[in-house]
Amino acid sequence: MLESFRLDSRGVREVLLSQEVRTVVDGLAASIADHVRGSAGGATVVVRSYTTDRGAATVEVQDARAMSWQARDGILTRAAGSVGLEVKAFQR
Repeated sequence: MLESFRLDSRGVREVLLSQEVRTVVDGLAASIADHVRGSAGGATVVVRSYTTDRGAATVEVQDARAMSWQARDGILTRAAGSVGLEVKAFQR
């Protein structure tokens, strides 16, 4: 039986900033971008990696019609789901 638990914040930070996590995040972003390219009618799809308190990445569809494609067809949401990610609404 676990009697106590102590979160190792420094260790968690180290993992989240590690090259291994960066590789996973970048790979997932690239896979999402590949799926979006198939639905974006030839539009340019760009992946950008960045770091906050962890490795992160964005997938951007550079086309004025991209918001309507997302609203109508969910091209980004579906692409994220296709690589096993769960998309949730932003909550403040």
